[in-house]
Amino acid sequence: MNKGKILNLLGLATRARKVISGEDFVLSELAKNPHNLVFLASDSGANITGKIEKKANSFPITIVTEFTTEELSNAVGKENRKLLLVTDKGFIEKFIEYLNS
Repeated sequence: MNKGKILNLLGLATRARKVISGEDFVLSELAKNPHNLVFLASDSGANITGKIEKKANSFPITIVTEFTTEELSNAVGKENRKLLLVTDKGFIEKFIEYLNS
């Protein structure tokens, strides 16, 4: 897995407006899209982690937990981002390719 490529692609997806951030927005959007890729910061609290894991049992969600809050925040250019949702199928496929390499 190449963390640099993944974080750069996350920044590109953000600029393309294909990334949703914020707990409430992500949780409400999970039910709308059939396939989702969620970046959950490795240093997130138990509350948000539990909510996302519960949603993962109901919907087909891929959860990536290899990045810290600081790494995710720097990638999207906003402060204190612990939860990000990628909504575009093309970006999701590229992320999965990078994650598996």
